[in-house]
Amino acid sequence: MLSTLTVLLISYVLGSIPSAIWVGKVYKGVDVREHGSGNAGTTNTFRVLGVPAGITVFAMDFMKGFVPSFWLSAIAFDLFAGPLAPPNWDVEAFLKIACGLFAVIGHMFPLFARFKGGKGAATACGMLFGVEPISIAISFVMFGLIIFITKYVSLASITATLLYPINLLVMRYGLDIDIDGSIIVFAIIVATGIIYKHKSNIQRLIDGTENRVGKSKPKETEAEVQTEKVPS
Repeated sequence: MLSTLTVLLISYVLGSIPSAIWVGKVYKGVDVREHGSGNAGTTNTFRVLGVPAGITVFAMDFMKGFVPSFWLSAIAFDLFAGPLAPPNWDVEAFLKIACGLFAVIGHMFPLFARFKGGKGAATACGMLFGVEPISIAISFVMFGLIIFITKYVSLASITATLLYPINLLVMRYGLDIDIDGSIIVFAIIVATGIIYKHKSNIQRLIDGTENRVGKSKPKETEAEVQTEKVPS
């Protein structure tokens, strides 16, 4: 039991790495929490710092979810087979889900950023890819297409998140692919939580006030522009 808790704690710590904050300071010397929506996540990084920084943060956040759900869970399964798994659950599936979940929790409530993090979409994407890659790959393609067409990262995140449990249901009941029922239930719970965290984005999309990729400039950059216009 103690070993399982240790792996879950490591997953949480990995998830707590504040990717958006670090990348924002390295790329532009700014804290993304002070710009755009004020959220320390992939969506706000795309919005404030543009595509290169956004892709970097997405990759880091994705790996924060993938490594615990795919690698740490496999190590845990080989060593002690997850004694905390609930009755009737596949132990390996439980460990994948549990490790990934703690990484997502770490991203949303990071130890290294005063427990104020992002909304978890990219980290959940990595976690779910480690659990079941086919359905999340479909969601990932949809994510990219929506960003390319609309330039709304939040809309892409919400749509891809909503599509994931639907993919699993189609795979299990439409294509007769062996998908553990616990994964489907968990996917629905995760999707609901992530979409709820995007409630402010949904309202801005409805109001037509949501910013597109690269449209919200850091305040420091705007201030510098104003300073340059003032004669010395």
